[in-house]
This record gives sequence, C-alpha cells and structure tokens, in this order.
Amino acid sequence: MHFLPEKLDDYVVNHSQQEPQILKELSRETWQKVLNPRMLSGAYQGRLLSILSKLINPKHILEIGTYTGYSALCLAEGLQKEGTIITLDKNEELETLQNKYFEKSGYRNQIVQKVGNALEIIPTISEKFDLVFIDADKSNYSNYFHLIIDKMKPGGIILSDNVLWSGKVIKELDPKDNDTKELLAYNTLLNTDDRIETVLLPIRDGLTISRVKQ
Repeated sequence: MHFLPEKLDDYVVNHSQQEPQILKELSRETWQKVLNPRMLSGAYQGRLLSILSKLINPKHILEIGTYTGYSALCLAEGLQKEGTIITLDKNEELETLQNKYFEKSGYRNQIVQKVGNALEIIPTISEKFDLVFIDADKSNYSNYFHLIIDKMKPGGIILSDNVLWSGKVIKELDPKDNDTKELLAYNTLLNTDDRIETVLLPIRDGLTISRVKQ
C-alpha cells in the first residue's frame, strides 16, 4: 500500500540506503520459491528496521513471525556484539531457507529460531527485550502485546507491522473480517495503554512504533 504518488515514492526509495546484496538474494529466492512473497518486509522497510535497530542498539530482540528471515537479518544489524535475536514462526517448512541466509549473513550465532505457536513459546522465554517486532497472524496481535509487555525493558521499543491493513482500518467493517476487527482493537490498545507511547507511521502497510515508558 502506497500513500505517496508513485514518482514521489520512487524518489524516497531511491534516496534511502539500498539493501545489502545478501538481502537482494533472499528476496529474489523468496519470490521464486515461497507462497505469499508479499509478506516480505521489502528493501525500504527493511532499511527502516535496520536503522531503528542500530539506533536502539539492542542486546535482546524478539521477532514474532520469521517468514523467510528477511526482517530478522535487518534487525540483527543493530545488535550488540553479544546480543541475540529470538525469532518465532509456526512454519517449519521455511527453516531450510532461513538457515541458508542466516549462515551466509554472519549473524548465525546471534539468531535463535523457535518453531511453533508463539502464544505458547513466549511465556517460556525468560529474557527481557530491548526491541520486539510483531509481524505474524493479525488475529493475535493484542494477545502478543499482552504476553510481551511485561518482558520489555524500560525504554524498550515494540514495532508492529501491517497496522493499516491495506486501508481496511478506515473502511466499513465486514463482520466476518476478524483480522481487520482485531487490528482496529489493537491500534486502539496501543494508543490508550498508559504503559507505552505510540506513533503510527504511514509507511507501506503501516508500522507502529511504541516505546515502553521508564
């Protein structure tokens, strides 16, 4: 979803840092071999994730929704030298492709993959996080938030993807559209929970930055 005229959007992308070669290769292979390749963060948003991670310089990152590993590698660019990123996904069939690029990236020893239901895995994690990226099934966004909020360090950042949901959040709601219904509730939650401060950015399909108050 683009909010700017195409030429202006192209200008923005062309005057932002370009993605590393390894991510170009991962993107190409994802589009060639994997269903729903539009789920990739993409070059522009990937550079945004990278620079946010570098600004935060996190020791511990949690990613909910690995897909083929593109966003995990972008976030890993900002990790502290001894830092780790735990990335969760329910699709075990993507592990081989993820590992191929994790091995090539130089971040292999800092990435911990967990396969299964994130709602069951998150309560078993003991780490406190500097940065969390939520980009999984939209129907559970609020559930993920409630599970991770007490695992955030003061000043920690929660990034939530697809919060504009192709503009459906401002259209008449289909009673059967549970994903949009949940995103509407989630966006309200982020904007009203007094433990965090939130800004929703109209970037691609919407990216929310929430900071845990100190």
